[in-house]
Amino acid sequence: FGLESPLEMRLSPVGGLSLAGLALLSTALAYVVYFRLLASAGATNTMLVTFLIPVNATALGVFALGERFGPAFFVGAGMILAGLFFADDKLQNKILGRLRRRAPSAL
Repeated sequence: FGLESPLEMRLSPVGGLSLAGLALLSTALAYVVYFRLLASAGATNTMLVTFLIPVNATALGVFALGERFGPAFFVGAGMILAGLFFADDKLQNKILGRLRRRAPSAL
């Protein structure tokens, strides 16, 4: 049972490389990218990026694992995108500004 010697573990070379890859790429690189984004885009915009994680994870499941998009994905992705639109003033101003420029003047 695992309680007799819980710290005894043998690590194969492939396992060691996998552990190093997780530590360096997934953790350290993400840490650096996150804090650079935080410094350049601000806290609000950095937080908005995290809302896209479920959409990206589902798309990765479709392309890498052969899963299928269902109606719930499109409803959920639409709700996430609508939430991003309403939470970000810059995005609202950009999109609404384009729509105003395209609209014919009411003279």
